[in-house]
Amino acid sequence: MSTADGDNYTVSIEKYAERHFIKSFSKKYKGAWNITQIAIVEQFRRFDVLVGATNNTEKILIKDSQYIVKHDFKIAGTKESTKTSGDRAIVYVDVSLRECRVLLVYSKNDISPPNETQKWQALIRENYSDIWSKFS
Repeated sequence: MSTADGDNYTVSIEKYAERHFIKSFSKKYKGAWNITQIAIVEQFRRFDVLVGATNNTEKILIKDSQYIVKHDFKIAGTKESTKTSGDRAIVYVDVSLRECRVLLVYSKNDISPPNETQKWQALIRENYSDIWSKFS
């Protein structure tokens, strides 16, 4: 899934994320996941606004105009807050190319503490070496 529009960012969801994590979200939450996925894509289409408007998106790795960010989200229709839901997206952002690539989408049941950051970084290193090499 991708989209492009004027000054907005192009957003794509990587195949690895679809196969390993999104598939389980889709089975578990059915139609609510579709709404949630559309919302995530729309938020990242406006990345410049997203980062300035919320505490839910944190730049974890930074190299020039490229970032890997962790974005907290919640499933549409659930009563949990965004922070307490434990649902996260790891997204590569290239500001100069105006693109966002969703690398991982997971819940706290998929990648849990302790060392959550180390665990998802290992997945990025193993499955997206082209992106990881930009930050190491």
